[in-house]
Amino acid sequence: MNETRRVLIAADKFKGSLTAVQVAERVTAGLRRVVPDLAVEALPVADGGDGTVDAAVAAGFERREVRVAGPLGEEVTAAFALRDGTAVVEMAEASGLQRLPAGVFAPLTASTYGSGELLRAALDAGARTIVFGVGGSATTDGGAGMLSALGARFLTEAGEPVAPGGGALAGLARADLSGLDPRLSSVELVLASDVDNPLTGPKGAPAVYGPQKGASPDDVETLDAALAHFAKVLEAEVGPRAAEYAASPGAGAAGGIGYGALLLGARFRAGIEVMLDVLGFAPALDRASLVITGEGSLDEQTLHGKAPAGVAAAARAAGRPVVAVCGRLALAEEALHRAGIAHAYPLTSVEPDVAKCIADAGPILERLATRIAETHLS
Repeated sequence: MNETRRVLIAADKFKGSLTAVQVAERVTAGLRRVVPDLAVEALPVADGGDGTVDAAVAAGFERREVRVAGPLGEEVTAAFALRDGTAVVEMAEASGLQRLPAGVFAPLTASTYGSGELLRAALDAGARTIVFGVGGSATTDGGAGMLSALGARFLTEAGEPVAPGGGALAGLARADLSGLDPRLSSVELVLASDVDNPLTGPKGAPAVYGPQKGASPDDVETLDAALAHFAKVLEAEVGPRAAEYAASPGAGAAGGIGYGALLLGARFRAGIEVMLDVLGFAPALDRASLVITGEGSLDEQTLHGKAPAGVAAAARAAGRPVVAVCGRLALAEEALHRAGIAHAYPLTSVEPDVAKCIADAGPILERLATRIAETHLS
Protein backbone atom coordinates (compact mmCIF):
# COMPACT_ATOMS: atom_id res chain seq x y z
CA MET A 1 0.00 0.00 0.00
CA ASN A 2 3.00 2.27 -0.08
CA GLU A 3 2.77 3.19 -3.74
CA THR A 4 0.34 6.03 -4.58
CA ARG A 5 -1.64 5.56 -1.41
CA ARG A 6 -5.02 7.21 -1.64
CA VAL A 7 -7.70 6.95 1.02
CA LEU A 8 -11.39 7.35 0.29
CA ILE A 9 -13.50 8.39 3.28
CA ALA A 10 -17.11 7.42 2.59
CA ALA A 11 -18.82 7.58 5.98
CA ASP A 12 -22.30 8.56 7.13
CA LYS A 13 -23.01 10.95 10.01
CA PHE A 14 -22.57 10.11 13.70
CA LYS A 15 -26.13 11.06 14.60
CA GLY A 16 -26.28 13.67 17.35
CA SER A 17 -22.50 14.25 17.27
CA LEU A 18 -21.00 14.81 13.81
CA THR A 19 -22.28 15.34 10.29
CA ALA A 20 -20.88 13.12 7.55
CA VAL A 21 -18.78 16.09 6.37
CA GLN A 22 -17.35 16.58 9.88
CA VAL A 23 -16.56 12.85 10.15
CA ALA A 24 -14.55 13.09 6.94
CA GLU A 25 -12.73 16.23 8.15
CA ARG A 26 -11.77 14.69 11.48
CA VAL A 27 -10.62 11.40 9.94
CA THR A 28 -8.56 13.29 7.36
CA ALA A 29 -6.88 15.37 10.09
CA GLY A 30 -5.99 12.24 12.08
CA LEU A 31 -4.60 10.36 9.08
CA ARG A 32 -2.42 13.32 8.09
CA ARG A 33 -0.91 13.57 11.55
CA VAL A 34 0.81 10.29 10.71
CA VAL A 35 1.15 10.61 6.91
CA PRO A 36 1.27 14.38 6.20
CA ASP A 37 1.30 14.10 2.41
CA LEU A 38 -1.44 11.45 2.21
CA ALA A 39 -3.89 11.82 -0.67
CA VAL A 40 -7.40 11.76 0.81
CA GLU A 41 -10.71 11.96 -1.02
CA ALA A 42 -13.83 12.64 1.03
CA LEU A 43 -17.22 11.51 -0.20
CA PRO A 44 -19.75 11.86 2.65
CA VAL A 45 -22.57 9.36 2.13
CA ALA A 46 -26.17 8.84 3.25
CA ASP A 47 -28.76 6.13 2.78
CA GLY A 48 -31.81 8.28 1.97
CA GLY A 49 -32.59 9.39 5.51
CA ASP A 50 -31.70 12.67 7.18
CA GLY A 51 -28.36 13.98 5.93
CA THR A 52 -28.99 12.89 2.33
CA VAL A 53 -29.24 16.43 0.93
CA ASP A 54 -26.10 17.46 2.84
CA ALA A 55 -24.21 14.50 1.33
CA ALA A 56 -25.31 15.53 -2.17
CA VAL A 57 -24.27 19.15 -1.58
CA ALA A 58 -20.86 17.97 -0.31
CA ALA A 59 -20.50 16.04 -3.59
CA GLY A 60 -21.07 19.18 -5.66
CA PHE A 61 -24.85 19.51 -5.95
CA GLU A 62 -26.39 22.96 -5.57
CA ARG A 63 -28.41 23.50 -2.40
CA ARG A 64 -31.88 24.98 -3.02
CA GLU A 65 -34.09 26.21 -0.20
CA VAL A 66 -37.87 26.57 -0.21
CA ARG A 67 -40.60 27.35 2.34
CA VAL A 68 -42.90 24.36 2.89
CA ALA A 69 -45.30 22.99 5.48
CA GLY A 70 -43.75 21.13 8.40
CA PRO A 71 -45.36 17.97 9.81
CA LEU A 72 -47.76 20.00 11.96
CA GLY A 73 -48.60 22.49 9.21
CA GLU A 74 -46.28 25.30 10.33
CA GLU A 75 -44.02 26.82 7.68
CA VAL A 76 -40.39 25.65 7.65
CA THR A 77 -37.38 26.23 5.39
CA ALA A 78 -36.41 22.96 3.72
CA ALA A 79 -33.67 22.17 1.23
CA PHE A 80 -33.17 19.90 -1.74
CA ALA A 81 -30.11 19.40 -3.94
CA LEU A 82 -29.85 19.84 -7.72
CA ARG A 83 -27.23 19.05 -10.36
CA ASP A 84 -27.57 18.49 -14.11
CA GLY A 85 -31.30 17.79 -14.02
CA THR A 86 -31.09 15.42 -11.03
CA ALA A 87 -32.68 16.49 -7.76
CA VAL A 88 -32.08 14.84 -4.40
CA VAL A 89 -35.12 15.38 -2.19
CA GLU A 90 -35.08 14.31 1.46
CA MET A 91 -38.52 13.92 3.01
CA ALA A 92 -37.10 14.44 6.52
CA GLU A 93 -36.24 18.02 5.51
CA ALA A 94 -39.99 18.79 5.46
CA SER A 95 -41.68 15.99 7.40
CA GLY A 96 -39.01 14.60 9.70
CA LEU A 97 -38.99 14.07 13.45
CA GLN A 98 -36.36 16.83 13.53
CA ARG A 99 -39.14 19.26 12.56
CA LEU A 100 -41.20 18.57 15.70
CA PRO A 101 -40.65 20.59 18.88
CA ALA A 102 -38.52 18.72 21.44
CA GLY A 103 -40.54 16.03 23.19
CA VAL A 104 -43.60 16.53 20.96
CA PHE A 105 -45.00 13.69 18.86
CA ALA A 106 -48.06 13.68 16.61
CA PRO A 107 -48.46 10.11 15.33
CA LEU A 108 -52.08 10.51 14.23
CA THR A 109 -51.97 14.04 12.79
CA ALA A 110 -48.47 14.66 11.37
CA SER A 111 -48.62 15.16 7.60
CA THR A 112 -46.28 14.70 4.62
CA TYR A 113 -47.78 17.70 2.78
CA GLY A 114 -44.47 19.58 2.92
CA SER A 115 -42.67 16.64 1.29
CA GLY A 116 -45.03 16.96 -1.66
CA GLU A 117 -44.24 20.68 -1.81
CA LEU A 118 -40.53 19.81 -1.91
CA LEU A 119 -41.11 17.43 -4.83
CA ARG A 120 -43.06 20.17 -6.60
CA ALA A 121 -40.18 22.61 -6.03
CA ALA A 122 -37.81 20.09 -7.64
CA LEU A 123 -40.13 19.88 -10.65
CA ASP A 124 -40.25 23.69 -10.81
CA ALA A 125 -36.43 23.71 -10.82
CA GLY A 126 -36.43 21.54 -13.95
CA ALA A 127 -35.50 18.18 -12.44
CA ARG A 128 -35.86 15.26 -14.85
CA THR A 129 -34.75 12.67 -12.29
CA ILE A 130 -35.75 12.91 -8.64
CA VAL A 131 -34.09 10.75 -6.01
CA PHE A 132 -36.59 10.79 -3.15
CA GLY A 133 -34.81 9.81 0.06
CA VAL A 134 -37.21 8.73 2.77
CA GLY A 135 -36.47 8.06 6.44
CA GLY A 136 -36.55 9.80 9.80
CA SER A 137 -40.20 10.76 9.33
CA ALA A 138 -42.56 12.15 11.96
CA THR A 139 -45.50 10.90 9.90
CA THR A 140 -47.66 7.83 9.28
CA ASP A 141 -50.08 9.09 6.64
CA GLY A 142 -49.31 6.73 3.75
CA GLY A 143 -48.10 9.69 1.71
CA ALA A 144 -51.62 11.18 1.57
CA GLY A 145 -50.33 14.63 2.50
CA MET A 146 -47.59 14.45 -0.15
CA LEU A 147 -50.10 13.39 -2.82
CA SER A 148 -52.45 16.25 -1.78
CA ALA A 149 -49.65 18.78 -2.25
CA LEU A 150 -49.13 17.39 -5.76
CA GLY A 151 -52.81 17.78 -6.73
CA ALA A 152 -54.63 14.69 -5.42
CA ARG A 153 -57.88 15.10 -3.47
CA PHE A 154 -58.98 12.93 -0.54
CA LEU A 155 -62.58 13.54 0.49
CA THR A 156 -64.94 12.55 3.29
CA GLU A 157 -68.51 11.32 2.74
CA ALA A 158 -69.60 14.98 2.97
CA GLY A 159 -67.21 15.93 0.15
CA GLU A 160 -64.83 17.78 2.49
CA PRO A 161 -61.05 17.24 2.40
CA VAL A 162 -59.94 14.75 5.08
CA ALA A 163 -57.93 16.28 7.91
CA PRO A 164 -54.13 15.94 7.85
CA GLY A 165 -52.44 12.84 9.25
CA GLY A 166 -52.88 9.09 9.12
CA GLY A 167 -55.61 8.90 11.74
CA ALA A 168 -58.04 10.95 9.66
CA LEU A 169 -57.78 8.52 6.71
CA ALA A 170 -60.29 6.31 8.57
CA GLY A 171 -62.91 8.82 7.39
CA LEU A 172 -61.82 8.76 3.72
CA ALA A 173 -64.71 8.11 1.31
CA ARG A 174 -63.26 9.04 -2.09
CA ALA A 175 -59.86 9.57 -3.67
CA ASP A 176 -59.34 11.62 -6.82
CA LEU A 177 -55.87 11.51 -8.41
CA SER A 178 -56.90 13.16 -11.68
CA GLY A 179 -55.41 16.49 -10.60
CA LEU A 180 -51.90 15.18 -9.96
CA ASP A 181 -49.16 17.38 -11.42
CA PRO A 182 -48.83 16.22 -15.06
CA ARG A 183 -45.05 16.72 -14.95
CA LEU A 184 -44.78 13.65 -12.73
CA SER A 185 -45.47 11.38 -15.69
CA SER A 186 -42.32 12.54 -17.52
CA VAL A 187 -39.93 12.42 -14.56
CA GLU A 188 -37.93 9.46 -13.31
CA LEU A 189 -38.80 9.16 -9.63
CA VAL A 190 -36.59 6.89 -7.52
CA LEU A 191 -37.75 5.89 -4.04
CA ALA A 192 -34.52 5.61 -2.02
CA SER A 193 -34.96 3.83 1.29
CA ASP A 194 -33.13 1.46 3.60
CA VAL A 195 -36.33 -0.35 4.65
CA ASP A 196 -38.47 -2.76 2.65
CA ASN A 197 -41.57 -3.02 4.84
CA PRO A 198 -45.08 -3.23 3.32
CA LEU A 199 -47.69 -0.58 4.15
CA THR A 200 -49.70 -2.44 6.81
CA GLY A 201 -49.76 -5.59 8.91
CA PRO A 202 -47.31 -6.91 11.52
CA LYS A 203 -44.31 -5.70 9.48
CA GLY A 204 -46.05 -2.56 8.22
CA ALA A 205 -45.31 1.10 8.85
CA PRO A 206 -47.55 1.63 11.93
CA ALA A 207 -46.56 -1.61 13.73
CA VAL A 208 -42.81 -1.37 13.17
CA TYR A 209 -42.14 2.37 13.15
CA GLY A 210 -45.20 3.94 14.79
CA PRO A 211 -43.84 3.59 18.34
CA GLN A 212 -40.69 5.55 17.36
CA LYS A 213 -43.04 8.42 16.46
CA GLY A 214 -44.91 8.36 19.75
CA ALA A 215 -47.71 5.98 18.74
CA SER A 216 -49.33 4.04 21.60
CA PRO A 217 -50.56 0.46 20.97
CA ASP A 218 -54.05 1.90 20.37
CA ASP A 219 -52.61 4.49 17.95
CA VAL A 220 -50.80 1.72 16.06
CA GLU A 221 -54.08 -0.18 15.68
CA THR A 222 -55.88 2.99 14.54
CA LEU A 223 -53.18 3.86 12.01
CA ASP A 224 -52.93 0.35 10.62
CA ALA A 225 -56.69 0.20 10.04
CA ALA A 226 -56.71 3.72 8.56
CA LEU A 227 -53.90 2.94 6.09
CA ALA A 228 -55.56 -0.34 5.08
CA HIS A 229 -58.76 1.64 4.44
CA PHE A 230 -56.75 4.25 2.49
CA ALA A 231 -55.39 1.54 0.17
CA LYS A 232 -58.90 0.05 -0.23
CA VAL A 233 -60.40 3.41 -1.26
CA LEU A 234 -57.52 3.97 -3.68
CA GLU A 235 -58.36 0.66 -5.38
CA ALA A 236 -61.61 2.24 -6.56
CA GLU A 237 -59.57 5.05 -8.15
CA VAL A 238 -56.55 3.25 -9.63
CA GLY A 239 -57.54 -0.42 -9.66
CA PRO A 240 -55.77 -3.51 -8.31
CA ARG A 241 -52.30 -1.94 -8.40
CA ALA A 242 -53.28 0.04 -5.28
CA ALA A 243 -53.35 -3.24 -3.34
CA GLU A 244 -50.21 -4.51 -5.09
CA TYR A 245 -48.28 -1.40 -4.13
CA ALA A 246 -49.47 -1.64 -0.50
CA ALA A 247 -47.87 -5.08 -0.27
CA SER A 248 -44.70 -4.07 -2.14
CA PRO A 249 -41.28 -3.68 -0.49
CA GLY A 250 -40.73 -0.05 0.48
CA ALA A 251 -44.45 0.85 0.71
CA GLY A 252 -44.10 1.15 4.48
CA ALA A 253 -41.02 3.35 4.34
CA ALA A 254 -41.23 6.60 6.32
CA GLY A 255 -44.74 6.07 7.63
CA GLY A 256 -46.04 4.82 4.31
CA ILE A 257 -44.81 7.71 2.17
CA GLY A 258 -43.20 4.93 0.13
CA TYR A 259 -46.72 3.82 -0.81
CA GLY A 260 -47.59 7.30 -2.04
CA ALA A 261 -44.37 7.41 -4.07
CA LEU A 262 -45.12 4.01 -5.67
CA LEU A 263 -48.54 5.34 -6.67
CA LEU A 264 -46.69 8.15 -8.46
CA GLY A 265 -44.73 5.54 -10.45
CA ALA A 266 -41.55 5.57 -8.36
CA ARG A 267 -39.01 2.80 -8.67
CA PHE A 268 -37.85 1.42 -5.30
CA ARG A 269 -34.10 1.03 -4.76
CA ALA A 270 -31.93 0.58 -1.69
CA GLY A 271 -31.11 4.10 -0.55
CA ILE A 272 -27.37 3.63 -0.22
CA GLU A 273 -27.09 2.06 -3.72
CA VAL A 274 -28.90 5.02 -5.27
CA MET A 275 -26.85 7.55 -3.35
CA LEU A 276 -23.54 5.89 -4.26
CA ASP A 277 -24.54 6.16 -7.93
CA VAL A 278 -25.67 9.78 -7.59
CA LEU A 279 -22.60 10.85 -5.61
CA GLY A 280 -20.10 9.34 -8.07
CA PHE A 281 -18.76 6.66 -5.73
CA ALA A 282 -17.53 4.20 -8.40
CA PRO A 283 -14.86 6.50 -9.94
CA ALA A 284 -13.75 7.61 -6.46
CA LEU A 285 -13.42 3.94 -5.46
CA ASP A 286 -11.28 3.24 -8.54
CA ARG A 287 -8.80 5.86 -7.31
CA ALA A 288 -8.61 4.52 -3.73
CA SER A 289 -6.24 2.04 -2.13
CA LEU A 290 -8.09 2.04 1.23
CA VAL A 291 -11.71 2.88 2.04
CA ILE A 292 -12.85 4.20 5.42
CA THR A 293 -16.59 4.07 6.09
CA GLY A 294 -18.69 4.30 9.24
CA GLU A 295 -21.66 5.70 11.15
CA GLY A 296 -22.64 6.44 14.73
CA SER A 297 -23.57 2.89 15.67
CA LEU A 298 -22.35 -0.21 13.86
CA ASP A 299 -24.98 -2.80 14.78
CA GLU A 300 -27.39 -5.33 13.29
CA GLN A 301 -29.30 -2.55 11.52
CA THR A 302 -26.10 -1.56 9.71
CA LEU A 303 -26.13 -4.89 7.90
CA HIS A 304 -29.62 -4.26 6.49
CA GLY A 305 -29.05 -1.54 3.92
CA LYS A 306 -27.32 1.15 5.96
CA ALA A 307 -24.58 3.27 4.37
CA PRO A 308 -21.47 1.43 5.71
CA ALA A 309 -22.77 -1.94 4.49
CA GLY A 310 -23.41 -0.53 1.01
CA VAL A 311 -19.98 1.12 0.87
CA ALA A 312 -18.26 -2.07 2.07
CA ALA A 313 -20.12 -4.27 -0.43
CA ALA A 314 -19.13 -2.05 -3.35
CA ALA A 315 -15.53 -1.80 -2.14
CA ARG A 316 -15.24 -5.55 -1.69
CA ALA A 317 -16.55 -6.11 -5.23
CA ALA A 318 -13.80 -3.79 -6.46
CA GLY A 319 -11.13 -5.52 -4.35
CA ARG A 320 -10.50 -2.55 -2.05
CA PRO A 321 -9.87 -3.05 1.69
CA VAL A 322 -12.34 -1.37 4.05
CA VAL A 323 -12.13 -0.29 7.69
CA ALA A 324 -14.87 1.45 9.64
CA VAL A 325 -15.12 4.11 12.31
CA CYS A 326 -18.10 4.37 14.64
CA GLY A 327 -19.25 5.74 17.94
CA ARG A 328 -20.37 2.38 19.22
CA LEU A 329 -19.63 -1.12 17.97
CA ALA A 330 -22.22 -3.85 18.50
CA LEU A 331 -21.13 -6.32 15.82
CA ALA A 332 -18.84 -9.31 16.24
CA GLU A 333 -15.70 -9.46 14.13
CA GLU A 334 -17.18 -12.30 12.08
CA ALA A 335 -20.21 -10.21 11.14
CA LEU A 336 -17.96 -7.31 10.16
CA HIS A 337 -15.88 -9.58 7.93
CA ARG A 338 -19.02 -10.98 6.28
CA ALA A 339 -20.03 -7.41 5.48
CA GLY A 340 -16.63 -6.72 3.91
CA ILE A 341 -15.19 -4.66 6.78
CA ALA A 342 -11.69 -5.76 7.85
CA HIS A 343 -11.75 -3.94 11.18
CA ALA A 344 -13.90 -1.40 13.05
CA TYR A 345 -12.60 1.39 15.27
CA PRO A 346 -15.19 2.62 17.82
CA LEU A 347 -14.80 5.86 19.77
CA THR A 348 -15.40 3.79 22.93
CA SER A 349 -12.05 2.04 22.37
CA VAL A 350 -10.39 5.41 23.08
CA GLU A 351 -12.89 6.79 25.62
CA PRO A 352 -15.07 4.21 27.44
CA ASP A 353 -17.45 6.91 28.75
CA VAL A 354 -20.25 7.06 26.14
CA ALA A 355 -21.38 10.55 27.22
CA LYS A 356 -17.85 11.87 26.65
CA CYS A 357 -17.71 10.12 23.26
CA ILE A 358 -20.86 11.97 22.21
CA ALA A 359 -19.67 15.31 23.58
CA ASP A 360 -16.09 15.06 22.25
CA ALA A 361 -16.66 12.90 19.18
CA GLY A 362 -14.49 15.04 16.88
CA PRO A 363 -11.18 15.00 18.79
CA ILE A 364 -11.63 11.32 19.73
CA LEU A 365 -12.27 10.42 16.10
CA GLU A 366 -9.04 12.20 15.11
CA ARG A 367 -7.15 10.06 17.61
CA LEU A 368 -8.76 6.93 16.17
CA ALA A 369 -7.73 7.99 12.67
CA THR A 370 -4.09 8.17 13.77
CA ARG A 371 -4.39 4.52 14.81
CA ILE A 372 -5.81 3.64 11.40
CA ALA A 373 -2.91 5.42 9.71
CA GLU A 374 -0.32 3.69 11.88
CA THR A 375 -1.88 0.27 11.27
CA HIS A 376 -2.84 0.48 7.60
CA LEU A 377 -0.69 3.23 6.06
CA SER A 378 2.67 3.36 7.83
